[in-house]
Amino acid sequence: MNLHFNTKLAEGYSSNSQIARILTEQWVKENSYCPCCGELPLNEFENNRPVADFYCIKCLEEFELKSKNGKLSNTIADGAYATMIERINSNNNPNFFFLTYTKEWSVNDFLIIPKQFFSPEIIIKRAALSETAKRAGWVGCNIDISKVADAGKVFLIKNSQIINQEIVTETFNKTLFLRTQKKESKGWILDTLACVDAIKKECFSLDEIYKFEEKLRLKYPQNNFIKDKLRQQLQLLRDKGIIEFVGRGQYRKI
Repeated sequence: MNLHFNTKLAEGYSSNSQIARILTEQWVKENSYCPCCGELPLNEFENNRPVADFYCIKCLEEFELKSKNGKLSNTIADGAYATMIERINSNNNPNFFFLTYTKEWSVNDFLIIPKQFFSPEIIIKRAALSETAKRAGWVGCNIDISKVADAGKVFLIKNSQIINQEIVTETFNKTLFLRTQKKESKGWILDTLACVDAIKKECFSLDEIYKFEEKLRLKYPQNNFIKDKLRQQLQLLRDKGIIEFVGRGQYRKI
């Protein structure tokens, strides 16, 4: 991968947003690959397509690109709130590429959040535009990636360091099973992953996971077997190669 943008493509343009769009989209087109199957290059959809920017001709995964100048932050601006929520609940929601770059037009971070990790909880509703605004009443949203499990943040480039492609595709494919889960089952898996992430150690115990029981009880008030459910999810995550059981109620993050 070449981490530098081809700035010659933006000659003649004066709008910063237009320059950024041209340079980042062309960079992805020339340098990225499909994180699912490794196919290179990605294909670009026609302009102004409402759902996605790129797709893989081999496995048909679709991707939307969000980019910004500066370091990767927890919140990333998106479009209309209602549209985003509708997309998340539909079958054609794309995966999201997030690209950050320096003022010298080189890549800081490039990661993908697979579509199975998007839920209404990570979409933050912004205040409606004022009556004096050109689009009065319009309601936008932000994507809060701090609420996405670590397993759902697949870096292709991190801190300007290129990640091995085999690691990228292996990590991406580990969580594809979530797409076949029913809504409640998927919710439990994501909540358990959040508990695991909240423990800031490589190794953790079952007792440490049980400390989240009361928090989960508030979300699932009808479930009287929270601990049993947590053990079930940990077993599933172990079987999928996301965590490792090391014995005597101890687990290790992979």
